[in-house]
Amino acid sequence: MIYLSDRNVISSRSFNNTKHQAEVISRLICKHMISEKLSLAGKTAVITGSSQGIGEAIALTFAEFGASIVLHYNSGKQKADQVRKKVSKLKAEVHIVQADFSKPNGVKSFHEKVLKKVTRVDILVINASVQIAKNWDKLTSDEFDEQIQANFKSTLFLMQSFAPAMEKQQWGRILTIGSVQQVKPHPEMIAYAATKSAVLNLVQNIAMQLADKGITVNNLAPGVIATPRIDEPVPKADDRILQRMQTPVGEIGQPEDCAGMALFICSDAGKFITGQNIFVDGGMSL
Repeated sequence: MIYLSDRNVISSRSFNNTKHQAEVISRLICKHMISEKLSLAGKTAVITGSSQGIGEAIALTFAEFGASIVLHYNSGKQKADQVRKKVSKLKAEVHIVQADFSKPNGVKSFHEKVLKKVTRVDILVINASVQIAKNWDKLTSDEFDEQIQANFKSTLFLMQSFAPAMEKQQWGRILTIGSVQQVKPHPEMIAYAATKSAVLNLVQNIAMQLADKGITVNNLAPGVIATPRIDEPVPKADDRILQRMQTPVGEIGQPEDCAGMALFICSDAGKFITGQNIFVDGGMSL
């Protein structure tokens, strides 16, 4: 008998030749190795904007694969508590931290609160954002600044806050949640789309500088995903422009579609992926 693990037992009698036997053993070993690489056991993940939607799905998936979780919310602690209960059912350690990233001191306050909850952070998922839907010629200076602060400036400052410790431990994962609007901007979300494009540039720049330090930095760009945000009112845009914003697969995505990709990127399975923009959009970016 040939033993690969407690669950994989192969009898030499089941093979017609040695070559076939070697191929099957190789496939089983590869499967076992990939499964181990997806594990986040012993890792701590901070996920901003994780009281609902994509952030919630990522938190639950990471917890399922063994990570300790730090949830974040801006307002609506009740929703964050509901997610905390779901994470706890997965037998994962979980904490909740509140912060408003549209405020100048939001990131500093958040970082300090996180370090009071956990001793280390291995994975940082930057998902929280502000999206103000408005005709481009009606957008105010305050509305523009709020989105720049929450979506772009806070991303840089979050990286500045958490990356140094990752560098010391020679292992880290930073994942920003972008948008298909990086390449197909919605006409009523001019500032939001612009900040997502700016974040991608930031990701590619910082990825180069952290690549030899065991830290990957990537951007996951969802398309239309079934989250509470898609129910928010949006001013009607010109049909001529909206025609180019269709999803070829013919349906909207689910938060779990993004969570699976996030798991791969943030695990050891994704260690050779950095500085990349990865669409999860049902082909909308084509």
